[in-house]
Amino acid sequence: MAKGKNILFIMFDQLRWDYLSCYGHPHLHAPNIDRLAADGVRFDRAYIQSPICGSSRMSTYTGRYVHSHGASWNGIPLKVGEITMGDHLRNASMDCWLVGETHMRADAEGMERLGLEPDSLIGARVAECGFDVYERDDGMLPEGPDGFYDPDGAQEYNKHLAAKGYESDNPWHDFANSGLDEDGNVLFGWFLKNSTEAANIAEKDSETPYLTGRGIEFMDTHDGPWCCHLSFIKPHWPYIVPEPYASIYGPEHVLPVVRSDTERQNAHPVLKAFMNTKVGQTFSRQDVRDAVIPAYMGLIKQADDQMGRLFDWMGKTGRMEDTMIVLTSDHGDFLGDHWMGEKTFFQDASTKVPLIIYDASPEADGTRGTVSDALVESIDLAPTFVDVAGGEIAGHILEGHSLLPILHGQLNETPRHAVICEYDYSASPIADMLNASVRDAVMFMAANKRWKLIHCEGGHRSILFDLGNSADHAGIVATMYDHLFVWTRRQSQRTTRSEQQLIEMRSKSRGRGIVVGVYDENDAPLDLTVKYRGRTARPYTDLINKD
Repeated sequence: MAKGKNILFIMFDQLRWDYLSCYGHPHLHAPNIDRLAADGVRFDRAYIQSPICGSSRMSTYTGRYVHSHGASWNGIPLKVGEITMGDHLRNASMDCWLVGETHMRADAEGMERLGLEPDSLIGARVAECGFDVYERDDGMLPEGPDGFYDPDGAQEYNKHLAAKGYESDNPWHDFANSGLDEDGNVLFGWFLKNSTEAANIAEKDSETPYLTGRGIEFMDTHDGPWCCHLSFIKPHWPYIVPEPYASIYGPEHVLPVVRSDTERQNAHPVLKAFMNTKVGQTFSRQDVRDAVIPAYMGLIKQADDQMGRLFDWMGKTGRMEDTMIVLTSDHGDFLGDHWMGEKTFFQDASTKVPLIIYDASPEADGTRGTVSDALVESIDLAPTFVDVAGGEIAGHILEGHSLLPILHGQLNETPRHAVICEYDYSASPIADMLNASVRDAVMFMAANKRWKLIHCEGGHRSILFDLGNSADHAGIVATMYDHLFVWTRRQSQRTTRSEQQLIEMRSKSRGRGIVVGVYDENDAPLDLTVKYRGRTARPYTDLINKD
């Protein structure tokens, strides 16, 4: 493999780490993803930086914590000045393309202020999170009384379905994500009772096969070096899948729920609020889990089959020999565990994600099929990609660490002592439930290999997983807070000067005429004061006009 030739960066949305057979699921066999793990490195402790799509992805794409980039919830724009994966890679002579979802919202006000036109090359990249766009498809095209959730969602996909004969003003909704009863009524996938239905679409026309095909088309038509972000919306809700996948799994394949009555009765007030949401209450019912989880598993099984299609094509065309493949997720899904649905808290069901990296280069031969126990964060991917491209990692901007030393067997650990995750729920109804101000509606997680601490603003007590708060754990709580405080004190906003530039600046001003604290010119080095020596001048009274 020519170093830095290509990177295929695959991300699924809402894929739980423990719903893959290589991570131990007993029923959901995913042989193609297993094959990737057998040829690469599977990371067992990979964590996201925020348990919600938008902010998690912005951390991945910028290589920076949420606290640094500021896009802390879905729909909050990424600041126009943030440097992204695409910017770093283009500096290293590698293109960076998008095929699929980003959840990016452009900073339209910032672009207007700076005169960046959205249809210009620079403006388009700024508006698309630094990517050149082959096809953006965020999916998610429901329509409510106030209009579409995302008017730009699934545009090309809907055109594709319409051209194939799916008659509807929104075939994404009416066919790809809904079933059909015997009277022709659309059974919307939004209603979880319909998760047991098969989506009313030919399997080959559904979202995951469609996007896989678009990824193959990109690779078939672009010379490297490139990074292609192939980003799938599934297995994110609506939880509905076409046949044959709708019939593969049933309630007998649903694993026992992970929760206890004590956990709920003694819940921290913030955690209790998340449990008491509508989605939390709904997924606390076993009939809901029995309806939804088989469909969720079917979506993952379909995704694995499409990975087989993709990897087979790459093998036949030589792409497996010159392309690094990275497979991960933006977060997980509680699915009723810990009395919650969705993903917006800090248990491993949400914050821990699958991460498998296949490096075709000979340097990675010694680690193939291994499992890494290193503490890894999603922000490590951007510096890894820059490293693969042969570029210089901008450590004053990128806050993660390259994983190449682990992939090449040079290191077993990253330099970090704890992983960090943040969640800003100030725009969520949960803030109203807790009567929390915008400033207080935020929480942080610091976790190492044994303990996980959660700090909630607003005067709440901390949570030490598993919900321990006795005096016996005071020392551990203090240690974990130390990790959190070290992270909080890091220098992360100074992105316009590198560390090397700062080191050079320590003495540079002295060579530009600044002499501070020197009593006698002979106390200063001659080379620094040469411009001040041997100079003569006449009295000003001889030079200016006198009144």
